[in-house]
Amino acid sequence: MRVAFVGKGGSGKTTMSALFARHVASQGGPVVAIDADINQHLALVLGLDRQPEPLGAHLTEIKERLRGSNPRIPSAEAMVKTTPPGRGSTLLSFDDLAADPLGLSTPDGLRLLATGPFSEDDLGVACYHSKVGAVELLLNHLVDGAGSYVVVDMTAGADSFASGLFTRFDLTFLVAEPTRQGVSVYRQYRDYAAHYDVALAVVGNKVHGESDVDFLREHVGDDLLTWMEHSAAVRAMEQGRHFTLDDLEPANADALALLRKTVDEQEKDWERFGRQTVEFHLRNARAWGNERAGTDLAEQVDPGFVYGP
Repeated sequence: MRVAFVGKGGSGKTTMSALFARHVASQGGPVVAIDADINQHLALVLGLDRQPEPLGAHLTEIKERLRGSNPRIPSAEAMVKTTPPGRGSTLLSFDDLAADPLGLSTPDGLRLLATGPFSEDDLGVACYHSKVGAVELLLNHLVDGAGSYVVVDMTAGADSFASGLFTRFDLTFLVAEPTRQGVSVYRQYRDYAAHYDVALAVVGNKVHGESDVDFLREHVGDDLLTWMEHSAAVRAMEQGRHFTLDDLEPANADALALLRKTVDEQEKDWERFGRQTVEFHLRNARAWGNERAGTDLAEQVDPGFVYGP
């Protein structure tokens, strides 16, 4: 199952991504975490002292692998970030993604992949979504199911909507502080996501008391799934001091358990996934892809390809 964590910058979505991934891994669930945020902090929060090799720097290799023997894609250069799989494409299992040589294993036994930061050559000339395109391609070609977890820390705020990546998930958790700024990002995300059947649940964060919960309930309503109380243990983790999941306050540990239960109960909709993969590919082809590629990228769509196992 694919899970995204989104929210306002500073809301704690990276911390929540890490806590959820570590919680699932501690319960024996296989986890691949992906840092798709422009600020690459997930490795640090997961206890690593170095970053994985950046996916964005290996985009041509990723495309070459994924295109396989698909006759609609003559070369890696012909692929764009939205190119959908077709007959002959290399499809990835969860185990394939977990074994990607660009990943690193964390002390908690999960695997981490990362888009990578801007390079010196990117500054002033490149869009970060060219990096995130590697994640979109991998998820487009991933055939996963229940019992495994791909956890993606997304870019902050509504910037997630700058590509079709926001539709690649079975469930999206929006991390919201009990502030006007936090819930305004929720409303923006909710309104955009509603047009694409994106399953959205809100996780309150940095909650200090019942008044904060009341504020979230007033502004978020039934989308509020649970919340994380202000945590000395989490602050210690963020400051680089010793931390284990056993250090979490009982209410916060229960909140993580509820997140996993909600993911496990979510049904995977392969029909929607396939339909939206093609929809966003055609939209990008018309907007910029055809001109850049010098060909009609709609021809990359294989009408006989069936998404899913």
